[in-house]
Amino acid sequence: MPTLCRDCLQEFDTGALCPACRSRRVVSHDELWDLSIAHMDCDAFYASVEKRDDPSLADKPVIIGGGRRGVVSTACYVARIRGVRSAMPMFQALKLCPDAVIIKPRMQAYVDASRAIRAMMEELTPAIEPLSLDEAFLDLTGTARLHGAPPAVMLARLIRRMRDELGLTGSIGLSHNKFLAKVASDLDKPYGFSVIGKAETMAFLAEKPVRMIWGVGAATQSALDRAGIHTFTDLLRWDEKDLVQRFGSMGLRLHRLARGQDARRVSRNSPMKSISNETTFHEDTSDPELLDGHLWRMAEKVADRAKAKGLAGRVVTLKLKQSDFQTITRRHALRDATHMADRIYREARALFDTVKDKGPFRLLGCGLSDIVAENEADRSADLLDPGASKRADAERATDRIRAKFGPDAILKGRSLR
Repeated sequence: MPTLCRDCLQEFDTGALCPACRSRRVVSHDELWDLSIAHMDCDAFYASVEKRDDPSLADKPVIIGGGRRGVVSTACYVARIRGVRSAMPMFQALKLCPDAVIIKPRMQAYVDASRAIRAMMEELTPAIEPLSLDEAFLDLTGTARLHGAPPAVMLARLIRRMRDELGLTGSIGLSHNKFLAKVASDLDKPYGFSVIGKAETMAFLAEKPVRMIWGVGAATQSALDRAGIHTFTDLLRWDEKDLVQRFGSMGLRLHRLARGQDARRVSRNSPMKSISNETTFHEDTSDPELLDGHLWRMAEKVADRAKAKGLAGRVVTLKLKQSDFQTITRRHALRDATHMADRIYREARALFDTVKDKGPFRLLGCGLSDIVAENEADRSADLLDPGASKRADAERATDRIRAKFGPDAILKGRSLR
């Protein structure tokens, strides 16, 4: 059976120890040299960057987040052993791990580390599909001749370089499609390397829980539970037509993934799906002026990001989280896409006014989705709002002034609330 030492990159036949360096960090699989679709996921990325930059944190539980009223962005593995998880309310995380070191995110440090990792990936293949700062799909099909080694060896070399040159670790999932590669990367974290081959796909999935499917959240899981679908074997009992009838387009995806089928290509330029901004308040609030001020500032940030990327959105979304962590979401589809802060704000404000519960709220957010190119934005005048075009012209003039003199050159009164 083909076997690879992940430490010295020695290739050999089956064995628990590397014959060259005696390391036990080996990976063996019948299809090891044949598979080329990979998912690389950094291990507790934000926390790992902080520990690398401050060695005194090495053995301490570290949580990256925004204070007691925020949520956990990332927890190191020491904290995870105590039960801390990403997206957990910070107060709950501190109950589980009261001695944790809380660090506010340093996004520029994480971006710099991500770029360094991306540069290493670019040396392996141009077919890279980033999912976030700390994970990406890679397609190394056809690269063996270029590198003089199969994809598995080059991926092990990538992880070793990340450790030696950047002081960061990651886990590799290697398979024959994106779905299974992502599943594999979670099997042996941290600093793991797992393989799922074609021949074993059905047997591997059989009794696995369907919640391992990427994108199956709480609502979908609840719907699957009501249908008696808990494992992939349960899914196999359903016809494609019945799944589509019950779950819509998700049913078709479920039918294919139940059989380990995923025809999606690794896409270098995967389209952005949404642009959003949100904030968690230090204290729950129902103050209408405070909420309105925050909503305007978020609309500006969303608009600035959309304009910077040359994008616009056809759907405006409002998100509210109550003091009991119940989430309220409202969406409105626009006749024309927009990237104007004024229009995003007005649409989000109108959505806010439809919410019967007026608080107090702990979180507020707004965003754009159904993203399109900016040349499709704001094409027609709003006959019901004759002042809209003047406000749009004023916003464009403001953008030019801020671009020249800085973001604080012009401020709206409502942004000071």
